[in-house]
Amino acid sequence: MRRVPGRTDWDDALVRRERDRFRRVVRGRPTDIVAPREGEESVWDYPRPPRVEPEERRVRVELEGAVLASSRRALRVLETSSPPTLYVPPSDVRVDCLVPIPGRSLCEWKGLATYWQVQLDGRTVEAIAWSYPDPFPEYAVLRNWFSFFPARADGCWLGDERVRPQPGEYYGGWVTKGVVGPFKGAPGSESW
Repeated sequence: MRRVPGRTDWDDALVRRERDRFRRVVRGRPTDIVAPREGEESVWDYPRPPRVEPEERRVRVELEGAVLASSRRALRVLETSSPPTLYVPPSDVRVDCLVPIPGRSLCEWKGLATYWQVQLDGRTVEAIAWSYPDPFPEYAVLRNWFSFFPARADGCWLGDERVRPQPGEYYGGWVTKGVVGPFKGAPGSESW
């Protein structure tokens, strides 16, 4: 996903041009890929374009001691070089705390993302979540579901495991002990 803060001028022609440009980028591979052990997954075995599948564990996102999202129906998106990104249905999210903010970004696979800030107990956290109000047809299952940046919440969990955020400012992957990398977002990974 390429976030362009404040960008609101996306039209169909620009989306098509950028989508084609992103898809033509030649991606490199690091030389230090970690071989997964039994029970682990390597992000280098994830596909491109990404795969969407159910997440078996409970997904939970917290801020200021409140639960912003809790779901046993989450979906995970698996894409080469990134840890899983989790999407939660709106019915399992405190949407009363979320406010859309200006700016959109384009994912060459999923479409245009809208960003959300949270306002809770006097605290505002910018761009804590994103969603796809009108995803490309291949990812229609994600329409209006929310994904949260673990680095911007007070805590995100998969089951009983507290996740670590994916490196980098604009990536939203959930790093767990069962996923090995290296992960896109670390310095030097721009071409992956």
